[in-house]
Amino acid sequence: MAWTVRALADELHLRYEGDGERRIARVAPLERAGPDGLAFVSRNSYLDRLASCEAGAVIVAPEHAERVRGCALLADNPYAAYARAAQLLHPLPGMAPGVDPDASVDRRARLAGDVHVGARAVVDADAEIGAGCVIAAGACVGAGARLGAGTRIGPGVVIGADCALGSRCLVQAGAVVGSDGFGYAQDGESWIRIPQIGRVVIGDDVDIGANTTIDRGALDDTVIGDGVILDNQIQIAHNVRVGEHTAMAGCVGIAGSAVIGRRCTIGGAAAILGHLEVVDDVHITAMSLVMSSITEPGTYSSGAPLEPNARWRRNAARFRQLDALARRVGDLERRDTGKHRGS
Repeated sequence: MAWTVRALADELHLRYEGDGERRIARVAPLERAGPDGLAFVSRNSYLDRLASCEAGAVIVAPEHAERVRGCALLADNPYAAYARAAQLLHPLPGMAPGVDPDASVDRRARLAGDVHVGARAVVDADAEIGAGCVIAAGACVGAGARLGAGTRIGPGVVIGADCALGSRCLVQAGAVVGSDGFGYAQDGESWIRIPQIGRVVIGDDVDIGANTTIDRGALDDTVIGDGVILDNQIQIAHNVRVGEHTAMAGCVGIAGSAVIGRRCTIGGAAAILGHLEVVDDVHITAMSLVMSSITEPGTYSSGAPLEPNARWRRNAARFRQLDALARRVGDLERRDTGKHRGS
């Protein structure tokens, strides 16, 4: 769907310079954008590329408007403006309302009139599906589950029994919401499985990436707040609580009963141990291991950076000697203190 520059600017509440009737059909990188393309610059290091950019329009900060060869859309936050423009130019594909003949919808399920249910999808008894929802091919919505208006679940997604998703959520292919948490009691050499009787409760405007798993609570619910974004292949264990507008990158692991605050960011492959609390506005860098609660906002990191193997082996060997070295230094300091006291 093509938009004029003027219409884009009006919809995004931006000022523009140039030909307002130029038609824009797609977003594209600076280097490959043509006359119908929209590009953006959010970092000053890319400004030099504007001289050769042939995009029909470029989103830039107002102070850089004169460097744009075509039309300029002026935004204080060009990256956010680009994201909104991309949604307009590349909307999610529309799905015709109706239930595919190969789908299985229990007669006790409650579906709004404009819901799409794809081939081989399953909607179990007492599930409630809100207006404008899309349930893609092969997805499963368990008994008593609820999807708020405008929520879309992708192919092969599983929404467990009694779990609840708010409005306008997007769940990518293969994700599982409401699997059993890892709950077992040991009895000698045996493990006794503990039924997981809580739910997963997800707020509005939550995005969940492909093959991410969110376990249901053991007794209480696992809770994901409004506006949370989760990348692919994340594991969120039972009874975890994630505050509003927190973002997690791929392969993050959150152990059971951890509480994550609002507006946090957690880098790829980071891990947070169970029963810990992370306050609001904490930023954890990739590959970090959180082993104790974080009580102050800020940026936190752990782990050794990559280095040549030979150097790493030497440092690893020395690391094993740190305890003995610390004891020796402590002994020397105590001896030195004793000498000063005796002088």
